[in-house]
Amino acid sequence: MQSTFKLTTAAILVAASLSTCNGDNTAKNAAKPANVVSKALTAQAAEKFLVATEQELVQLNLEGSRAAWINSNFITQDTSALAAAADQKSTEAGVRFAMQAAKFDSVEVSADQRRKLNILKQSLVMPAPQNSAKSAELAKIGAELNSLYGKGNYTTKSGETLSLGEMTATMATSRDYDELLAMWQGWRTISPAMKPLYIRQAELGNEGAQGLGYTDLGAMWRSNYDMPADDFAKELDRLWQQVKPLYDDLHCYVRTELGKTYGEDKVPQDQPIPAHLLGNMWAQSWGNIYDLVAPENADPGYDLTKQLAANNYNEIKMVKGAESFFTSLGFEALPATFWQRSLFTKPADRDVVCHASAWDLDAKDDIRIKMCIQKTGEDFSVIHHELGHNFYQRAYQNQPVYYQNSANDGFHEAIGDRIALSVTPKYLKEIGLIDTIPDESKDIGLLMKMALDKVAFIPFGLMVDQWRWKVYSGEVTPENYNSAWWELREKYQGVTAPTARNANAFDPGAKYHVPGGVPYSRYFLAHIQQFEFHRALCEISGNTDPIHRCSIYNNKEAGAALNTVLEMGSSQPWQAAYKVLTGNEQMDATAIIDYFSPLHTWLKDKNQGKQCGF
Repeated sequence: MQSTFKLTTAAILVAASLSTCNGDNTAKNAAKPANVVSKALTAQAAEKFLVATEQELVQLNLEGSRAAWINSNFITQDTSALAAAADQKSTEAGVRFAMQAAKFDSVEVSADQRRKLNILKQSLVMPAPQNSAKSAELAKIGAELNSLYGKGNYTTKSGETLSLGEMTATMATSRDYDELLAMWQGWRTISPAMKPLYIRQAELGNEGAQGLGYTDLGAMWRSNYDMPADDFAKELDRLWQQVKPLYDDLHCYVRTELGKTYGEDKVPQDQPIPAHLLGNMWAQSWGNIYDLVAPENADPGYDLTKQLAANNYNEIKMVKGAESFFTSLGFEALPATFWQRSLFTKPADRDVVCHASAWDLDAKDDIRIKMCIQKTGEDFSVIHHELGHNFYQRAYQNQPVYYQNSANDGFHEAIGDRIALSVTPKYLKEIGLIDTIPDESKDIGLLMKMALDKVAFIPFGLMVDQWRWKVYSGEVTPENYNSAWWELREKYQGVTAPTARNANAFDPGAKYHVPGGVPYSRYFLAHIQQFEFHRALCEISGNTDPIHRCSIYNNKEAGAALNTVLEMGSSQPWQAAYKVLTGNEQMDATAIIDYFSPLHTWLKDKNQGKQCGF
């Protein structure tokens, strides 16, 4: 989905994650902030500007979110055109707000006013140039990229047309090398058409960012974290170095096991792993190949997917179950409109964007999820994650519109994932999905499953924006888009393309967040922060189990602490919110090391004598 104007508002669509605040407005309302700014630049004028802008934002967000919702749920030429029109007006408003806010840079204002002004300046995701024709072009490109992805499919040699969902299901379950390769290549046939659009989008986005005083769009994105842009990049590198030893040992072990399955001729033991063999269309998480790498005698004794079926869980019951987790912590139940307006299953009669997401349309109580739910254990956890976003959105609804967002964009994902970390055997037993909790001898298997999703993802979460930052800065030029993508994937992930790739293949476009224009560093941050939040809330709850066995289900004290942070929204620098929960203002990846400590010890033992590295 196009993400050209991301203000910290209740219309932000997060989770998988669609940060979209598009909208329309009347010319009369659009003129209000400009009239205020034209007066003497004083603190009083700044306040008038902020009040007028807030009123306009509320309307922009509501109308824009509705257009975006309809376009994602009814993908047609007309809905794409409507979304593009709303996106253009919203983008133009965002640029106007940012330029007007910048005029107060030298004015002495209160700390609260300065934070709001900075949010206006820094909250554009894809800023348009100050030119109506170029603004319209940028909005149209965003809608076209979204539609290309949403309608993407692949027709096999036998004439069967497969959707992304069908192909990803095959990637998750097949162990046939050639079939996996066909699915991997097939999905990437949708993205070459995106490349010229993406090139132009990057040009226009850079022009818009430079008009706001940034060197390029990447620098603008990095400036949105309550620290200098260069410091933010260094902070990500520091955190990655803390996690890298665990990832390296996981990679080494997985490569060995894949070599046993497919042969070392197909999986060389001193080379990166072919990307199509890791159970995921993008090789970003590896949980679907657990059966190939599972430790011996580590079966926990239950299959959550089968347990859901045995207990007659349909899609609605799965969502109801996740809602009960939050109400057990002291949160209010979801409103009736949530059940009336959400999308839970894929319609048979139309194209929709199935990518799971959480929506807040009106900054009040119109919260929804959009998800083509599969009745699997994986989706049961994903629903907990998505509702984590919804309850976060609801918690900060009483903040000014400027602060109706998470402390930083990683927080929203971290809170959702942190909730999913509580989907432990202890929790499953408490809600009646399993009868007994496996003993600690089974922990290695459970931790392996978790690491294949969580730890394996971390370098992917880092490299997506590493690539985009290089594109936006000009370090990577269009003719090198694809080669640079795979160079970074090999460097950070130790993953390689299974076949030679044409320079115009544009494999980055096969990943939703690239054509969708959604910044990706938030997911890297979330995978660090969620374990810190989990450790902190487990301590607050009085937990005495190892943190990987802890669930805060039904603990009101932990729920109250969580709600305190959620209600803050983005009203304070993220470091302040971080300190409320963890006691520290700096992120620390040692929590993820602690969580996986038993597994890491086991991996080191298994890797003895092997040639690790890539």
